[in-house]
Amino acid sequence: MAKRTKTAAAGAGTLSIEELQAELRRRQKRLPSLYRKLAKAQARVRTIASAIEALGGSAGAVAAPGRRPLLAGGRKRHKNDTNLIEALAKLLKGRTMSVTEATAKVQDAGYKTTAANFRTIVNQTLIKSNKFKKVSRGQYTAA
Repeated sequence: MAKRTKTAAAGAGTLSIEELQAELRRRQKRLPSLYRKLAKAQARVRTIASAIEALGGSAGAVAAPGRRPLLAGGRKRHKNDTNLIEALAKLLKGRTMSVTEATAKVQDAGYKTTAANFRTIVNQTLIKSNKFKKVSRGQYTAA
């Protein structure tokens, strides 16, 4: 008679060592079939990615329905000539502006961003950088 042991497997109750070994063998027999399915799925993904690239899209793009595709490594960042602090400092030199005005003007001046919350980013930059001085509530100038 086989020795019985307790296991945490769902609904397994107590199984003998032989029964556990048989279950492991059964599961391992499925591996080659699963590897073949995986290879086929990867081939389909490569075919679809090629079709996307042929149409000028990004093959690594992934997006939720109704959303703009993102690169596999995250959102594509624009290359700006200067960083945001320098762009804002140049814009605010000798002027006082609200955060909303500064946000619009820095983009009008050519600063590129894909941020949905760019106003918040500008606000935090103005607050944290010592290159800017708060004149009054929501009004900033270059220090």
